[in-house]
Amino acid sequence: MASAILGAFTAFQGMTAVAQVNEKPKLIVGIVVDQMRWDYLYRYYDRYETGGFKRLLGDGFSCENTFISHLPSFTAVGHSTIYTGSVPAIHGITGNDWPDQVTGRKWYCTEDTTVQSVGSSSSAGKMSPRNLLASTITDELKLATNFRSKVVGVSLKDRASILPAGHTPNGAFWLDDSNGSFITSTYYMKELPSWVKSFNDRKEPQQLMSKPWETLYPIHTYAQSSEDNAAWEGTFPGEKAPVFPHQMKDVYKKEPGNLRSTPSGNTLTLDFAKAAVEGYDLGNGTATDFLTINCASTDYVGHKYGPNSIEIEDTYLRLDKDLSAFFTYLDQKVGKGNYLVFLTADHGAAHAIKFMQEHNLPSGPVESRTLISGLDSTLTARFGVSKLVSSFMNYHVSYDKAKIAASKLDYDAIKKATIQYFEVQPGIQFAADLDNIGNNPLPEPINTMAINGYNRKRTGSVIVIPEPGWFEGSLKGTTHGNWNPFDIHIPLVFMGWHVKHGTTNETVHMTDIAATLAAMLHIQMPSGCVGKPVVSMLP
Repeated sequence: MASAILGAFTAFQGMTAVAQVNEKPKLIVGIVVDQMRWDYLYRYYDRYETGGFKRLLGDGFSCENTFISHLPSFTAVGHSTIYTGSVPAIHGITGNDWPDQVTGRKWYCTEDTTVQSVGSSSSAGKMSPRNLLASTITDELKLATNFRSKVVGVSLKDRASILPAGHTPNGAFWLDDSNGSFITSTYYMKELPSWVKSFNDRKEPQQLMSKPWETLYPIHTYAQSSEDNAAWEGTFPGEKAPVFPHQMKDVYKKEPGNLRSTPSGNTLTLDFAKAAVEGYDLGNGTATDFLTINCASTDYVGHKYGPNSIEIEDTYLRLDKDLSAFFTYLDQKVGKGNYLVFLTADHGAAHAIKFMQEHNLPSGPVESRTLISGLDSTLTARFGVSKLVSSFMNYHVSYDKAKIAASKLDYDAIKKATIQYFEVQPGIQFAADLDNIGNNPLPEPINTMAINGYNRKRTGSVIVIPEPGWFEGSLKGTTHGNWNPFDIHIPLVFMGWHVKHGTTNETVHMTDIAATLAAMLHIQMPSGCVGKPVVSMLP
């Protein structure tokens, strides 16, 4: 009798263990805050609400030293890396655009000539994930549940909706500025779902832009920012100075795309994300669902104004309120503890060049047109053939290989001459031949990042590395793309289902996010994944 009871108890324990192993979250929400530097978690911490970033840090697990391990650090590359757990050399998204090394044609990352727009008469919907060469964690979730899981991607940007949602989603939606509506492509469906049509009928963009953009709090309290009127800030069309209040009604009428460069773009995105949860009944099925969200306006505002602007501080304070409301919505809709959230970024950003120069910090513009013009002259004088360089894109030099072959020139000699040219240019620290990287050693982590970003079919053979604080882009506002910590040190916080509170200062890479999710869900890693689970945060 005792042995029978013991046997039953053992069997019950085994069943319980299986039940615990198989337990899954109802919903996963991946939030990528575009151009969010890691330090923004703490730079404005004292002004955040309890329910937004403070809730993430207070309830969740923060990986404080999370880094990008590839070059360049751009939007499409970052989103692809987060969700594939891979690097551009493998997943193939080497930039927002790239030159095809075989045909010479320039490609946009999600461009697809075989599909049509759905929800618009413009070409904004001629997009798909077909250029992404590896599976995503969202794809693997669909495969693991025999496609019972629902996956939806949401962003103002096409690439930031399409690439995270992967190859097999129920839908991916992005904003078409021409009609102020969320659209998709025939890759996903032939007609917009009724809930998307209903959302678009609300005309929320026009409502959001009907009022001036004023600071959330009295402007004199923005102590983490420079004065409002800074010479290194950009302006909206028609503005005489980059100062509050910004008259968005007039600006929006002139160009609807200007909505993106305001905090209202994030509000719109998260409102649409709520509508997607309702429309697809996410978190209420028989398998785990996945919602990918990109808050893109932080990127647009950052490009226009730079990290030390009041506009950026105000944008993060408003995003914090929007996130707080969104998490409260998920608590009510899905249930607190039933969903898993991770928040990260696709890249960071440098301070504005003129801001750094004002404060005696090393900085300067990389004048790509001037550099390439000088390179072409140098190569012409050396080899007797002009226009050997076909493009300088994503800090990679591409060549007209057909012309080089026809002229019977030494390709390696041309690349060597290119490196010698760049190494003496102002603001350039290194140049290297990626086909022969061992002969042009770069210090770590730059060497590994350059290799991880090199795809022979989609990047040029010579990579150029600017000095710290030097970059391509406008003297107004800022940009990103380089190896420096301000571009590659990103936030990574998990919160919710099976996440213990805590932090780690161990080095974590962007590629580890998908691997960690796969470990938590007990599913296969994506097909190109090179990351490792963050063991310290696993239950």
